[in-house]
Amino acid sequence: MKITIYSWSTRLTSMSEPAPDPRMQSLINHLRPGVVRTVKVTGFDGADVLVQLLDAEGEKPEIGRIPRHEASMRRMEHPSELFEVGQEMHAEEIGRWREGQLHLSARACEIPALRSFLLAFERGQVVAGTVSGVHNFGVFVHLDGEPDGLCTGFIRVPDLRWGWINHPSEAVEVGQRITAEVIMAETRSGQVTLSMKALQEDPLIRFADQVGRVLTGPVAKIVPFGVFVELAPDVVGFIHLSELTDELVATPDQLVDEGELITVKVAEVDLQRHRVRLGAAGGADRT
Repeated sequence: MKITIYSWSTRLTSMSEPAPDPRMQSLINHLRPGVVRTVKVTGFDGADVLVQLLDAEGEKPEIGRIPRHEASMRRMEHPSELFEVGQEMHAEEIGRWREGQLHLSARACEIPALRSFLLAFERGQVVAGTVSGVHNFGVFVHLDGEPDGLCTGFIRVPDLRWGWINHPSEAVEVGQRITAEVIMAETRSGQVTLSMKALQEDPLIRFADQVGRVLTGPVAKIVPFGVFVELAPDVVGFIHLSELTDELVATPDQLVDEGELITVKVAEVDLQRHRVRLGAAGGADRT
């Protein structure tokens, strides 16, 4: 059976960020592989699969639930197309919902070779692969050693590189060999989330001494509440609309155009959040 797995539900921060958001860390913990249980299909509740835990201890067999989206990586209208009452299989624990009922994922154990491949990865590990697809939401990568017929690597746009890009094709192309750092491997999605940026030096480290300086650069992007300005290679700062003018204007595009050179003052370089805050250049001294 040949299955091509494409998933872009990547929700994680780059490994290179100094202090991950605690809420994001909680999500990472939730997505880590759970315990594998032996279960038997007992029926269906709507589009969910009801199962009995065969390896459970105690006199009364525990009943668990496999939500429809956790049933299989294969396309289906209803899980009954793939499962039948009495069928035994392995499923991975997800957690407990609704009065303590155990939820499980059958798709996480559906392809043993894929599961073994994913479980071999550790967070922070450096891996190599070949770019197989470039899309506006991210990049798919064939990782070295992955099972035949699968595409297991994915890089979201912010994890491609530090610099500003309008489309992933500005960073990589199909067929290109790349190295990246593992953010995490998810058995339930069959995917390894990667970061190329994590292996690159943060350009703000060398830019941090520019606070207080007045610099000129092109407008990289205009948003309703301000503009982003390119200050140096791979360094973009943000200036709020209120800093651009004392006049009452609705949007920044009434004042500047993309590509236009403007002069700003570097007000703050936040290495923790990887942000550069800009202010008006008027009245500042060049250093």
